[in-house]
Amino acid sequence: MNPDVTVTVIVYNDAARLPRAVESVRRQTHANIEIIISDDHSTDETPDVARKLASQDPRIRHLRLPRNSGGCSAPRNRALEIARAPYVMFLDSDDELTDNAVELLLSAHREREIDFAMGAVVRVREDSGRRTKWMPHLVAERRTVIGVESEPRLLFEHLSTSKMYARTFLDRYDLRFPEGIHYEDQLFSAQAYCLAKEFTIIPEAVYRWHIAPYAATDAASISNQRHKLDNVRDRVHVQRLIDDFLVESGHGGLREDKDYKFLKHDFRMYAGDLPYRDEEWLSSFADITTPYLETLSPAAYARLPRMERVVLQLIRERRFPEARLAARGLGRAVAPRQVTPDAEGHTYWGAGLPTSTWARRELDVSDLELDIRPFRSAQFRHEITELTRGPGASIDLTIRTYDPGLRLPVGPHRASLLLTPGRQRLKVPFRLTPVRPGVYEGHVHLDLATAPVPHHGFAGVRHPLLRIEHQGQPNTAVLLAPLSFPPLTTRINYHTSTAPHRVTIEPEGRGPGRLQIRWQPVGITARLVRPVVRRVARPRVRRAVRLMRSALR
Repeated sequence: MNPDVTVTVIVYNDAARLPRAVESVRRQTHANIEIIISDDHSTDETPDVARKLASQDPRIRHLRLPRNSGGCSAPRNRALEIARAPYVMFLDSDDELTDNAVELLLSAHREREIDFAMGAVVRVREDSGRRTKWMPHLVAERRTVIGVESEPRLLFEHLSTSKMYARTFLDRYDLRFPEGIHYEDQLFSAQAYCLAKEFTIIPEAVYRWHIAPYAATDAASISNQRHKLDNVRDRVHVQRLIDDFLVESGHGGLREDKDYKFLKHDFRMYAGDLPYRDEEWLSSFADITTPYLETLSPAAYARLPRMERVVLQLIRERRFPEARLAARGLGRAVAPRQVTPDAEGHTYWGAGLPTSTWARRELDVSDLELDIRPFRSAQFRHEITELTRGPGASIDLTIRTYDPGLRLPVGPHRASLLLTPGRQRLKVPFRLTPVRPGVYEGHVHLDLATAPVPHHGFAGVRHPLLRIEHQGQPNTAVLLAPLSFPPLTTRINYHTSTAPHRVTIEPEGRGPGRLQIRWQPVGITARLVRPVVRRVARPRVRRAVRLMRSALR
């Protein structure tokens, strides 16, 4: 009997995780499937693992490429050449399918004649186990889309692995993955969206995407290798290929939406890393991206949040130190250090007025309402300018606060540092005193031995917040740390030594670069107390405890 669905698992030097991926396909609730392990000429134990897996299940076929292609496209394309089923799916060796993924997507195909079906993707962080849906707003409801022009926002969901394709659809248009480049999913998916007459979206999760944000450089996924300039070149190159395809296929009307997707998703990924890049890297980055940025639709820029537009313009003007400063505030409501007003009442980023019409439009931060928005949501910028180790488990911080909207009257102001390891909060009051108009400075002595860590211990990371109080109104915002300083680690014996912890103070290392404090239980707390608490905290145990309490009332 021929299989109903072929699932291709591509792999390269991933012997440890390949069995997990394959097992997620073997345990599918729809069993009539074909599994092709497509090995991109691995040099580790992957071939042996693949052969062993194939020997355990007649549904598994092992395909090994004669030479390494350096990407995902060739192993997928070679597997398509030998696939026997009328429907196909793709899986990466470091990810998994949900148990009923094949059943759900195949059911969508059998309900009506469609070109592909797609479901939700769950992102699983390897470091914390936290699970979140990828682009949840795009897959919130079940529906059949007739032409992507009716929902161009779907271009944001560019993964090829969350979909099941009709083989006749792929063959009709000779739709294959472009070989020799990275970000092949983006071009393949853009082509699939545009060429499909109808496709169905289901809200159920079909794919588990494992994210390892702190993986070693040689083991990091392509999307986590943003420090490589070739990575930037490949991403821009793929965008140009998509642009050409949109024109050639008669879908030029999607260009603004596609440009917006590039600015909001692709460029935004690099923008968050800019504070950690040196001048040479930033110069090369601008050389690669600026010519392409100049081809994008002005309407796409206009749809972006203001601070993302500021970062883009500063890169285009090669104002790299300012671009780093602006990038530290992305998504965190962090104010500029300085703004400049003009005679017409507009306010611009930085110490001078823009010189061109385009720059004035992009660097105009008047819409941030720095001077008039309610104090609770007013934007300030809090930076640690000096950090020194104090006695015991304490640190001394010098903090500079920038108030470009001049919301605070001249004079000292009450402030406090807030830290919550567990359910209780540590509040350390201090004063901010004026340095010059719009700039204040304060000194904080933070003793981590006084942090209210629970008796059963706390394992996790916290980022202290800074709160200012003015006329009875609080304003709470993030605290930016120096981007690099040696981590400070100490042992703290909380609760008279019954809850020992290793505590590390460090820069965040990514994103805005907040001050980061990390707790790790040690000794008896780690070996005995926390395992017991975790068992008690399980939902079934909590429900049983609640029932017992009710019965005893």
